[in-house]
Amino acid sequence: MIRETVVTTLSPEGVPHVAPMGATPIEGGWLLQPFRPSRTLENFLATRCGVVNFTDDARVFAGCVTKRKTEWPTVPAQAVASVRLMDALACDEVEVVHVDDDGQRPKLTCRVARTQSLKPFGGLNRAVAAVLEGAVLASRLHMLPPEKIDAEFAYLQIAIDRTAGDAEREAWGWILDMVRAHRDAFAS
Repeated sequence: MIRETVVTTLSPEGVPHVAPMGATPIEGGWLLQPFRPSRTLENFLATRCGVVNFTDDARVFAGCVTKRKTEWPTVPAQAVASVRLMDALACDEVEVVHVDDDGQRPKLTCRVARTQSLKPFGGLNRAVAAVLEGAVLASRLHMLPPEKIDAEFAYLQIAIDRTAGDAEREAWGWILDMVRAHRDAFAS
């Protein structure tokens, strides 16, 4: 099982970094597999800690993938030398206890140092899930045929039309802009 999370890390110089990441729950922690090269991986290897954040703000996922917005408000973590999303619903502050190196995607075994519940979960919203799935598809535009992208986006649009609030509509617009820009770049 993979959970869609937002991972926050600090560079050795103290610069926060925010990145969406699928995280696999394991006994006592999380298995994280950031791709090489990535700032997230560099930060984890240098500092050996970070935070796995749980959020229902679809804009964080869409903003990071589309590069529309990559800086999100953070606050210091309490048990590790890192930061967490200020508006997270909950988070696990983690320490890297083992690295299984790989040329493309190292496996970071992380132990939970502290768990926090920060805000109540307001319930499931299909538009948030649609934006998240759209962000994943947008990150794979170079790998998937346009027909598949179009079919998936047409289906996801139903959830956006029926259940989205302002935040989800904004995030969805960022993703659609990214798809258009990608296609325009290859059309010329």
